[in-house]
Amino acid sequence: MIVADVAVIGLGAMGAAAAWRLARRGARVVGIDRFAPPHERGSSHGETRITRQAIGEGEELTPFALRAHAIWREIEAATGARLFVETGCLLIARRGDPARRHGRDAFLDRTLAAARRFGVAHETLGADDIRRRWPHLAPAADETGYFEPGGGYLRPEACIAAQLALARAAGATLRLDETVLSLRAGAASVEIETDKGAISAGRVVVAAGAFAPALLGGPFARLLRPTRQTLHWRAADAPARAAWAASPVYIWLHGPGPFDYFYGFPAIDGEVKSATECDEHVDDPACYDRAVAPDAGAAFVAGHHAGRLAGLGAVTRSATCLYTTTPDGGFVIDCDPRSERILVVSPCSGHGFKHSAAIGEAVAERLIDGAARLDLTPFSLARFA
Repeated sequence: MIVADVAVIGLGAMGAAAAWRLARRGARVVGIDRFAPPHERGSSHGETRITRQAIGEGEELTPFALRAHAIWREIEAATGARLFVETGCLLIARRGDPARRHGRDAFLDRTLAAARRFGVAHETLGADDIRRRWPHLAPAADETGYFEPGGGYLRPEACIAAQLALARAAGATLRLDETVLSLRAGAASVEIETDKGAISAGRVVVAAGAFAPALLGGPFARLLRPTRQTLHWRAADAPARAAWAASPVYIWLHGPGPFDYFYGFPAIDGEVKSATECDEHVDDPACYDRAVAPDAGAAFVAGHHAGRLAGLGAVTRSATCLYTTTPDGGFVIDCDPRSERILVVSPCSGHGFKHSAAIGEAVAERLIDGAARLDLTPFSLARFA
């Protein structure tokens, strides 16, 4: 039987960060993943993830985003990997937007408030300002822009690979293509049964994303809901290719419904990736339908891009990924109520990757020091009681 101080189950965004930070602090770490990350079977893939500093989903997240930006640069310096591309981030919306997204309304106003509170450099722009600066974007006259020059995108596969390499270098043992079957918490340890053997750990971090509800059961089976998301790529037309290559990342909130928005990226190798969110429940994340309907791309373009984005052709390809959402659209970073030895991390409702480096650091601090420097209490299970 393998014995560890901490076992980390799931080595995606949160698990890779936690495994590295724990091993760096001297803990005996075993990381386990049912696949071989970085992979395309969970939440942490798709070439790019938006990152920004002022967080409209909740001001409590802004310190994590700020700390994560510093950590990405530290990892780049240590590994030579290119993880964070600073393009600027543009948010377009109407002031006082009533739609609730990730449990919060007035997303633009909340973002501005967070930027002012934490001193995040930003500009507010009118529709004409946006059109002049980025002629491939066409906001309505009553829409406002928030531009954050320090935003941009992360390369998720590279972020995970770099942190797993650092975890190995710090002494962590990584067991890939291995499925955890059960956890049994005792007074002094947690016994883990996998399809390849047994592991005994003093503490366990469950960062299994969409696989966490079935593994944990109990309240997590009710609170954590895996959903299927679809991503689309469009080719930039030749005359607009330079403009799209120099584009910021963008989030465009354009209607009253929770999914009346889309987000996207600059052109990379001539293609522009864009997506929205949906609420399509997944019963079994191990074998969900990953095929994208032939007309899905055209419907997405008609519902979101039409009249707003210029210089793009037809959808060239599409892909799927999984989110794991909570009832209020927030995170869960808290101990299992049945055992203080099991810390649940990473049901992040589709907006967690940008914070993951800082969350991994905070998880290591909580387990080794007894408390994290950044405040984890907003992510406790108690709010659902």
